[in-house]
Amino acid sequence: MEYPIDLPGGGQMSTETLCRGLVSLSGEGKEEGADEAGYEPVVICPSLLKKRPEDYPFKVVEYKALENREDVLFKRLINLFTRMLSFARLINREKPELIHVSMSESLLTFGFIRWLPFLSRYPFVYTDRGLCYGYRSHTRFLMRRILKHAGEMICTTGFNRDLWLKERPPVSITVIPNTIGEAFSHYDPEKRELMRKRFGLSEKDFVLGFAGRISEEKDWDLAPVLVRALKEAGVVFKVALVLSVYEKKDALICEGIRKGITEAVGEEGLIYMQDLSQSEISDYYYMVDVFVMTSVFESFGKAAVEAMSRRCAVVSTKAGGLREVVAKEENLYTKETPELFVNRIKRLSEDEEELSSDREFFYRRYLENYTLRTHVKKHALLYDRIINAFYGRKG
Repeated sequence: MEYPIDLPGGGQMSTETLCRGLVSLSGEGKEEGADEAGYEPVVICPSLLKKRPEDYPFKVVEYKALENREDVLFKRLINLFTRMLSFARLINREKPELIHVSMSESLLTFGFIRWLPFLSRYPFVYTDRGLCYGYRSHTRFLMRRILKHAGEMICTTGFNRDLWLKERPPVSITVIPNTIGEAFSHYDPEKRELMRKRFGLSEKDFVLGFAGRISEEKDWDLAPVLVRALKEAGVVFKVALVLSVYEKKDALICEGIRKGITEAVGEEGLIYMQDLSQSEISDYYYMVDVFVMTSVFESFGKAAVEAMSRRCAVVSTKAGGLREVVAKEENLYTKETPELFVNRIKRLSEDEEELSSDREFFYRRYLENYTLRTHVKKHALLYDRIINAFYGRKG
């Protein structure tokens, strides 16, 4: 990876969740007396920010790197060269049976060094966590050249797979939907009442949820606009807002979002929290009736699945993979059609049966498509197939 695995972000969290799941799956194999218990994930990434390698149930191998978000071209080139040397040295040291490249920049890095004899002997797979049209044409060209040697390409949605198929990639593509962490695996029916009491909410209060990190892709400026539109439409509701701040400038953006929402619903109408842990955000969703996404760019939309796992209805923009994840047209809108959002929220706020039906629809959708166990087993089957084919094993 080109980022520390403990840096908050979708790609890092997805990698950690998968590795933890593989370790757990291997543990199940040992308990069942399997001859080969399975998988020993090794994550190669820049030096951790706050955690230590021993904090993880899998092996984490660090390398020194500059801040990867640095905009200075010279520093980015130094970082690329450092990463190439580190990847080559550490992969050669670990001698894996399979390499799983989790991020696009790491794919380019690995592609530049894969011609080395001691690296080309390993099969590899690549997970595209972005969207095909989000890459520049020269980047897509390089990615296609590298993927000629891949055992498989993984996309998290059929939407992104179809975009890549138009590029005629020289590799087969498997769709494995993203998942969410272990903190969301168990649904506790008593938590809803507990969380509502904690924040002074009654069961009759209609609560809208917004949550996510500060980034341009989330289009947070839209949230206060939607809240004002609902208020003007006569909808009675409260807002539960959770934001994650990583940089100093993010704090100012948070204040602007909070101010805009408070002006519409008042201080008493907003519940605000910041920088929650996975366990805390898991509990947060229990108090929410309808979770709202405002994204203008989203390859998948893990927050939507988190909300589904807590029996929240989800109303979202149609950005990127969100349309596929939500899979309910009447719950989708665009920035240009806020009236669709207002109409849907108004209906859900006034019709208890409709809201209950929506909440159950999304919970079932989570159970049928996005559980951690399903996600990990699909990866395990893919790994086995690639390894067996590459090394000529039977299995």
